[in-house]
Amino acid sequence: MNKKLISKKKPVYPISKELTNYLIKNGRNIKIPICYDDLLRYQGAVSIFDKNGDDTLWLSTYFSGNDQEEIELGLKKIYTILHADGNDSTLPFISVDSIDYCTFGNTKPFRIKIRNILNDNYTFYYLKRADASRVYGLELEHLLSPNHIDFLVFKDTIIEDHISGIPCDVFIEDHLNRCSLQDKKALSKEFVKFNERCFVRLLGDMRAYNYVVVLTHDFDRIQYRLRAIDFDQQSFEGNVKVYKPQYLKENNTFVEMSLELLQKGSIDQYEKEERSLLAKRAISSDYRLKNLLNCMRKDKVSTLEKTNQLKGDLFKLTGDLNFKKASNMGEVLKSALDFIIRNYKTENPYIIK
Repeated sequence: MNKKLISKKKPVYPISKELTNYLIKNGRNIKIPICYDDLLRYQGAVSIFDKNGDDTLWLSTYFSGNDQEEIELGLKKIYTILHADGNDSTLPFISVDSIDYCTFGNTKPFRIKIRNILNDNYTFYYLKRADASRVYGLELEHLLSPNHIDFLVFKDTIIEDHISGIPCDVFIEDHLNRCSLQDKKALSKEFVKFNERCFVRLLGDMRAYNYVVVLTHDFDRIQYRLRAIDFDQQSFEGNVKVYKPQYLKENNTFVEMSLELLQKGSIDQYEKEERSLLAKRAISSDYRLKNLLNCMRKDKVSTLEKTNQLKGDLFKLTGDLNFKKASNMGEVLKSALDFIIRNYKTENPYIIK
């Protein structure tokens, strides 16, 4: 089924002048000392295997002597730009432990492991080839989800902070069976809300390895949240089912669990709650969101064929004529957000009009 829903290869769309100006205005565009192409100069690489001996599709890279020193210094400076004020005073206290390259995916990322040599703590960040779809996806996640997203763009390079969590496919295989009934109900609730959030904001291809399970220990329970980690398929595909994780076979375990443990009334309630929360976030970030959507409406992030298919599907679902009038994916997304905002304002009797 996935092969029919999702294109084998999505093209990389360039960052437009309008989007660049938006990023500059909102502090997302900044000069960096090392770009994505610089890391492609690696001299050799070794495959990385997981604890079961399976190939992870990541390569541990190494550089020639002169390049290694230059690359590592640049990567440490990027870390200080991303996490602090870019001041060089912290450089002596951090080191680059590894530079890994992923052979899978559209953006072919480099994963950088940074270690604090004083306390041995470490963190990751990523360098990826810039793609307008991904930039829109990251910024929409920041504005419309409950998650804060740190990323920077410079020319053809995206720098992204690591999103912590257990990849959902790993969680399903290694952890789900050990969860209590109450935990499974909580996970089912989160999947329903995550499913609705992806659909409304048109984030596609949320197969189990493209989002993570985040565990937070409360005083009497564990709270669960599902977070997207891949944003390449923002408003690209034409089939409306691509934007609902429930239709992707890799999520069948969560779908079956949700249908078994949650009553239809609860599912409807959670979907409505998520639409209301998303509408509130859209309203609270009104000016910035409008500027982003204006950029997207002038941009090309999909094909005319896919746009026509998606707006037709959404018109059938909602009956909203604004979908029929949309001429590109930016306008389709704007119509979707306008639709839930109108419904939220109409249905909420406490809104001051």
